[in-house]
Amino acid sequence: MPTVHAFHVVPALPPSLQTLREIAVNLRWAWSHDAIELFRRLDRDLWEQSGHNPVRMLGTIAQERLRDAALDDSFLAHMDRVSRANESYLSATNTWFRRNHADKLAQGVRIAYFSMEFGLTECLPIYSGGLGVLAGDHLKSSSDLDLPLVGVGLLYQQGYFRQRLNTEGWQQERYPDNDFYNMPIQPERDANGEPLRVSVDFPGRAVYAQVWRVQVGRIPLYLLDTNISQNNAEDQNITDQLYGGDNEMRLRQEMILGVGGLRALEALGVQPTMCHMNEGHAAFLSLERARLLMQAKSTDFWAAREACAAGNLFTTHTPVPAGFDMFSAELLGRYFGGYVGQLGISFDDFMGLGRANPRDSSEQFNMALLATRNSHHVNGVSRLHGQVTRHMMRAMYPTLPEEDVPVAHVTNGIHTRSFISEEMADLLDRYLGGRWSQDVSDPQVWARVDDIPDEELWRVRQRRRERVVVFARQRLKSQYEQRGMSEYEIRQTGAVLNPDALTIGFARRFATYKRATLLLSDPDRLLRLLNDPQRPVQILMAGKAHPKDDGGKALIQAVSQFARRPEARNRIVFLEDYDMGVARHLVQGVDIWLNTPRRPMEASGTSGMKILANGGMNLSIPDGWWAEGEKLGQVGWSIGKGEEYADSDYQDKMEAGMLYDLLEKEVVPLFYDRSTDSIPRAWLARIKNSMRLLCPVFNTHRMVSEYAETYYLPASQRYLMLAQDGLTRAKTLVEWKNKVQSQWPQARVERVETKVAGDAESPRVGTSAAVTAYVRLGDLTPTDVTVQAVHGLLDTQHQVTHGQPVALTWKATEAGLHRYEGSVPFDTSGLQGFSMRVLPANPDAVLPQELPLLTWE
Repeated sequence: MPTVHAFHVVPALPPSLQTLREIAVNLRWAWSHDAIELFRRLDRDLWEQSGHNPVRMLGTIAQERLRDAALDDSFLAHMDRVSRANESYLSATNTWFRRNHADKLAQGVRIAYFSMEFGLTECLPIYSGGLGVLAGDHLKSSSDLDLPLVGVGLLYQQGYFRQRLNTEGWQQERYPDNDFYNMPIQPERDANGEPLRVSVDFPGRAVYAQVWRVQVGRIPLYLLDTNISQNNAEDQNITDQLYGGDNEMRLRQEMILGVGGLRALEALGVQPTMCHMNEGHAAFLSLERARLLMQAKSTDFWAAREACAAGNLFTTHTPVPAGFDMFSAELLGRYFGGYVGQLGISFDDFMGLGRANPRDSSEQFNMALLATRNSHHVNGVSRLHGQVTRHMMRAMYPTLPEEDVPVAHVTNGIHTRSFISEEMADLLDRYLGGRWSQDVSDPQVWARVDDIPDEELWRVRQRRRERVVVFARQRLKSQYEQRGMSEYEIRQTGAVLNPDALTIGFARRFATYKRATLLLSDPDRLLRLLNDPQRPVQILMAGKAHPKDDGGKALIQAVSQFARRPEARNRIVFLEDYDMGVARHLVQGVDIWLNTPRRPMEASGTSGMKILANGGMNLSIPDGWWAEGEKLGQVGWSIGKGEEYADSDYQDKMEAGMLYDLLEKEVVPLFYDRSTDSIPRAWLARIKNSMRLLCPVFNTHRMVSEYAETYYLPASQRYLMLAQDGLTRAKTLVEWKNKVQSQWPQARVERVETKVAGDAESPRVGTSAAVTAYVRLGDLTPTDVTVQAVHGLLDTQHQVTHGQPVALTWKATEAGLHRYEGSVPFDTSGLQGFSMRVLPANPDAVLPQELPLLTWE
C-alpha cells in the first residue's frame, strides 16, 4: 500500500457563522426543535440528504449558501438565539443535582456509565435498538439533571447494519462505513496534542484503541476505536460491527470496552466513584478497576475488589439466561492468562468469579455472573423483570428464598424531549408552562393536561397523523424504487394510507418472542378491520431482525408479503431500515402503539413510552413496563390479564383473539365515536389520562434521579469510605467475611418460645406474639449476625408466603446460647405463622448481596 499523508479538512464557514460549528458538535441540538430548525433553515433538502447530520451538512453545503446565510439578519438572529440557549443550559446552576446534592461534587463523586451501544441520534449509528436508545436517553437526562457522569462505549466503523428487503420480502444487510470526521464526534488528545490512545494486552500482542468524544449536553461520552494503523488488520476489525462476528470477537470487544474503557478514563484523569454496567458486556471493568486500585494502594486483589464492588452497579435487561454472554475456560485462558497474574489470583479463582458455582469446572464463564459477583448492587429494568431476574439468579444464592435474592429494579424511561413532536411541545408549553420539560417527572405539572382544549389537542393529533402518512408514502416509494419494482406499483404508493384513519404502529426488533405477526394470525378478521368503509384501520410496521436470526427474518417476510396483497396494500405498510429518525415519525403520528411480546419475555420495553407525550396510547400485553403502567388508570388497553401459558401455540391463539376483540369492540369504536363537531371526546379523555398519569413516571429524568439517589450517591460514599486509609476498612471487611464463612456452620436456632396475649389459639387482629429465640453462634458474636422472625400468611403447605422480616434484639448470653427477643404482629386475619432465621450482619456490607448465607430454624 502506498503511503498516504492525511489531513482533516474542516468547513470554511464565514466568521459570522462560526457558532454553527459549536452548535453542531454538541448533541444538545438533538433534543432542541429550535436548533434542528436552524439547520433545516440553512438547507432543508441537504438536512435530509445528510441523514440529519449537521457536521456533514456544514462540510458539503455550497459556499454560496453560506455567504447568503451570513448576510441574512433573520438567520443570524435565529443562530444567536440557539447559541444563547445552549450557553444558558450549560452554565445553569439551579439544576436538579446542584439543588439537591451539591455537596457531593466537593466529595469527588463521579459516575462512569458503560454500555456496548448508545442511541443518541440517527446520524451517529452506533446502536441497534432499545438497549442503546435507553443508554442514549440516560446520558441526555443525566445532562439535563447535571449529574457528574461520563459515558464509555465503542465507536463502530460500520455500526449496526442498514436494512433492505428484496422482492420476496427477505431482509438484506449492508454495512456502510462511518466517516468519523464528518460526524459530531471529536478525537481526544494527550498532553502533546497527539490522539489519545490506550492499549489492552491480547495473546502475544497489545491492541491499541483511539479515544473519541461525543459531547451530549453537559455529559462527555468517550468511545474507543481500534481501526488505527498501530494494530494489525485483524485487530483493526474489532470495532467494525456492533454485535458482529463470533464468540471470540465478542470477547475482544468486551475486553476493549471494559478494560480499555477504564484505562481511557484513567488516561483522561477521570476517577469514578461509581461504575454503572449497562448489561454484562462491560463486566471486565470490575477486574481492571480492582487492578488499578491495587497499584494505587499497594494492596491485594481481594481488598481492592471489595472496595470497588461497593461502587459498582450492574443493570441487566435480559429475561432469559441464554441472553448472557458466556466464554469457555480455554478461550479465557488464552486472553486472560497473563492478566490474571497481574491480579495476583489463580486462574481457578478468576473463573470462579464468572460461575454460579465457583468450584464447578464444567461451567462456562458468564459475564452477567461476573458483573453480579463484583457489584454490590444489581437491578432489573421493571418491577416484573426484577422478579424474573431473581428467579434466574437463584442458583447463585441457594440458601435464600427467591424473594430475598438481592436484585432490585428501576423501571426504564425515555427522554421525553427527544421524541416529542414540535407541535405537541408547543401545545404543552402553552398549557403546562415552560417547566414541563425541565420537571418532566413532576405529576403536578402534568395535571394541567386537563386544561388543554379538546379541539387543540385533536388538531395536533390530526396534523401529526397526516405527517406520518406523508412520510410513509415517501419512504415506501423510495423502497420500491430501490427494489426495482414496476412503475405502476411505484405510482400506487402515493395512495396508500388515509390521514383520517385510526393508525396503529408496531416498530421494534423483530425477535420471535415479540410476535410481530400476532395481528396477522386471522387474515380475514384483520382485513375486515382494515377495510371497514365507515371505520377503517391502518398499520405501520418497522423493525430489523438480527442478521443471524432467520426466525425474525421470516416474520418480516410474512408482514411484507401480507402488505402487498391487493386488499391490504393501502392499509398496511412495512417501513425498511428502522432507526431513530423513523421511530420519531411513528411515535409522533400513530394513534395506537401495539406491543405483543410473550410474557414475561419483555424486560421493560421503551418504545410504547415514546408515544405518551405525543398523545398516542398503548395496546399491549401486560409485560415489562406496561405491567406497571396499565394499573394507573384508564390509560390504554391490555391484552389479557398477565396470564402465562405452558403451551405457546395456545397462548398465541388466545391472545390473538383478545387482541381482535379489543380492536373491534373497544379501540375502533371509541376512536370513531365523534361529537357533533366531529371530535372524539371520549378518546381524547383517555389520551389525557394517559398523559397525566404515565408521562411523569415513564421518563429518564425520573429513572436517572432514582439511580442517583438509590445507587450512585450511597454507593459512591461507600466506595470512598472503603478505599480511604489504605483500604483499612475494606481489608477488615474481607477478613470478617472469611471468618463468617468459615464459622457459619456453627450458627443455628436451638429453640423458640412464643407468648400470645389473650386467646393463644385465635389471637385477634391488632395483637402480637412475643417471641424469644435461643441461638447458638459458636465462635461468631451477636454483632456478626442478625436474627429475624419472618411472618406472614401460610400457604397450603403451611409455609410463610411473602413473609415480612422482623429483627429480634439480643438480650443476654446464657449457657452458650444467645437470647433474642421481639414480637410478631398480627395485622390481618387468616392462618398466619413465622419462621426464625439467622443472617450475617455488618454495617460496612451490603447484605445478602455480598454474603448470601442464611440459616433457618
